[in-house]
Amino acid sequence: MVRTRAWRNGTAAERDFPVERVSDLVAEPDTFVWVDHTDPRPEDLADLEDELGIHALAVEDALEAGQRPKLDRYRESLFLVVYDVTGRTDTGELVTHEVKAFVTKRALITIHGAEVDLRDVEHRLDANADIADHGVPWLMWALLDTVVDHASDVVEDLDDAVSALEDDLFEHGSSRERQIQRRSFELRKQLAVLRRLVVPTRDSVTSVLHGDAELVVDGIRPYFRDVQDHLVTVADSVEQLRDAVGSVLETNLGIASNHQNVVMKKVTGWAAIIAIPTAVTGFFGQNVPFPGYGTWGGVLASVGLILGTSLVLYRVFKHKDWL
Repeated sequence: MVRTRAWRNGTAAERDFPVERVSDLVAEPDTFVWVDHTDPRPEDLADLEDELGIHALAVEDALEAGQRPKLDRYRESLFLVVYDVTGRTDTGELVTHEVKAFVTKRALITIHGAEVDLRDVEHRLDANADIADHGVPWLMWALLDTVVDHASDVVEDLDDAVSALEDDLFEHGSSRERQIQRRSFELRKQLAVLRRLVVPTRDSVTSVLHGDAELVVDGIRPYFRDVQDHLVTVADSVEQLRDAVGSVLETNLGIASNHQNVVMKKVTGWAAIIAIPTAVTGFFGQNVPFPGYGTWGGVLASVGLILGTSLVLYRVFKHKDWL
């Protein structure tokens, strides 16, 4: 599936025209096009390679899934790889979609899977039609800005998840510690994935701003700088959330250790109390005569000694908050 749009003199001119017309349109003055390919075949990209003179290595990378986020520069074009992060599933996994783009002076060609929806890019283009006279950089900005906004939404979602995790940290329950550990490791995994996707994209935009792409003129440069600022914010937020999750794990381990110490104090206290009856009954169980031996008085004396000393130890330990 392929969708096409063309602008002339900063105004939308045509859409849904055959790919074969791309070379004719870009040859016209003040005209640029957007070609959006969904799961293209090798021959589809070969046609674009012939139409727009895209480098063969870039076409080869476009056909391979799992490319890292990057911006490659060729003589007549740029090859951009970004990932659109749209949210989390019920299993806690991030939903990421690979989007690739060829950028030339007069054309933007986007390539993605069927699960990717670029309607947000179109909405952003329609909402900012007043800067359409900047041409292809305007299209490139809309794509990057959409990806960054989606990443920002995911960061906010992860921030809420970390806050909820911190709130649950001091909840009581036998399975609390294990649940917090599991959720913490899931969040750290998601944050690691987001960091791996955001930081290279930030570097790509920085490369554009520093003149690696002559396509970006001064008029559109502030928009790219805004995208860069958002990417820096997202990257910083990811690092802060990673630190917060690490603090939650450390605090959870500290709480578990303190709880274990409390249990050990209680066990030790009860063991000391139980040791008194054991010692008294052991003493009175000697096979030698002593005062009260073989009489009810001896029995009452031993029972009273057991109860009295046990009660004294119980009150002492209770006062020291050992029990």
